[in-house]
Amino acid sequence: QGQLVASPAMAKSKPQPTGLAAGLNKGFIVTRRELKQKPSLRRGRKGERVGLVREVVREVVGFSPYERRMIELIKIGSASTFKRSLKLAKKRLGTHRRGKKKRDEMSEAVAAMRRKA
Repeated sequence: QGQLVASPAMAKSKPQPTGLAAGLNKGFIVTRRELKQKPSLRRGRKGERVGLVREVVREVVGFSPYERRMIELIKIGSASTFKRSLKLAKKRLGTHRRGKKKRDEMSEAVAAMRRKA
């Protein structure tokens, strides 16, 4: 009785209660429990296996036509073609953020090709 269930992140930010019924840090004094991190907090992070699978698939299948077009635009190297590659990615992927991420990915691919050659 009197146990407070809170996430570890919340435990760090909230100051200790004073034990008084009123005031800034009012409330009953309880001992905080260290809880295990919820699986939902790691949602969206790339796992080791998924990364490996995607790498193998990329190696075998290669780039899609629009990705190849983006690579060609990036290879030209001017600011306007760099911007055009973002425009193309946005059109295909739907959002500005996804487009930027894809453009960075393709820029990295071009850099890797240059390092290899």
